[in-house]
Amino acid sequence: MADLLKLGVLISGNGSNLQSIIDHIERGSLKATIKIIISNNPDAFGITRAKKHGIPFVVLKNSDFTSKEEFDSELIKTLKDHGVDLVILAGFMRIISPAFLKAFPNKVMNIHPALLPSFPGLHGQRQAWEYGVKFSGCTVHFVDEGMDTGPIIIQRVVPVQDDDTEETLAARILTEEHKIYPQAIQLYADGKIEIKGRKVHIKN
Repeated sequence: MADLLKLGVLISGNGSNLQSIIDHIERGSLKATIKIIISNNPDAFGITRAKKHGIPFVVLKNSDFTSKEEFDSELIKTLKDHGVDLVILAGFMRIISPAFLKAFPNKVMNIHPALLPSFPGLHGQRQAWEYGVKFSGCTVHFVDEGMDTGPIIIQRVVPVQDDDTEETLAARILTEEHKIYPQAIQLYADGKIEIKGRKVHIKN
């Protein structure tokens, strides 16, 4: 049996995408293992999820570090100490630094609740809803030094209904997030992802 892909998951809050990844792993539909969960928020509910499933976790509070560089250095060290192959951002509310990306080149994935390159940054669902688009969705992408500008791996389209609120749209997008994030991770685990320039090609 091939070695399982070793994940490090970074969270700041509820961790529903973390839960989806855990569920897919436990069902056997995602051939990976979570080596460490790291939260920069000691009150994140994602920590409760980690405890429930017996997954190691670390809290790195922003306020415990004198600089962003010091925080990132400890973050990199913790992930490296756990032998992580791929870093998963699951609602991690910090900007990823160039130094971090250099430590994990093309090995940091994120999910965004809009169809990139439209509506990057915070509250992608609200941006799309307020703009009046007829379709929104979610995007799994590799992280680069821009704001949600990295190579796109998978997208899923969600129609916007006339009677949608920001909340109902966000809930339907989240359902799709929980499907495509584990799918993208499995493609990586299978060695089927190839990056050419800013385009991702899925082999076979």
